[in-house]
Amino acid sequence: MSTEYGVRVAEDPADREACFAVRKEVFVGEQGVPEDIEYDAYDATALHVLAVRADGTALGTGRLLYGGAASAKTGGDLTVGSLGRLAVTREARGLGVGAALVGAIEDAARARGLAAVDLHAQTHALGFYERLGYVAYGAEFPDAGIPHLAMRKVL
Repeated sequence: MSTEYGVRVAEDPADREACFAVRKEVFVGEQGVPEDIEYDAYDATALHVLAVRADGTALGTGRLLYGGAASAKTGGDLTVGSLGRLAVTREARGLGVGAALVGAIEDAARARGLAAVDLHAQTHALGFYERLGYVAYGAEFPDAGIPHLAMRKVL
């Protein structure tokens, strides 16, 4: 398997479908998240990023909410974006895809004038996000039956 891949904003319908397919594989298939809560109204307006191998195989995805869409997740602070739905396929883990996706989301947040990015991390992924500069805050909480912590990175 080639380890060459690129990350881009998912702007066309095929890219967005690839993002949703990765999320279905990882969150619904592997983690047992109910499909009816995996996809939400935010998907229509979010900025989605997609990691793809040179042959077109989707390897990972993530999304950025900003403006009013993010305010419910960021305590109403319109200068903070919300990173979410970060997923990397099993075959692509360990290749740096997750970090590349987070970087692309942070670049998109900076381009929109945001001062920070928040996320809700599954507790098993805290170390990954800490290595990328995110700091946990608040109490642990369940989301889709999985323990999470809120984290923030100032850009």
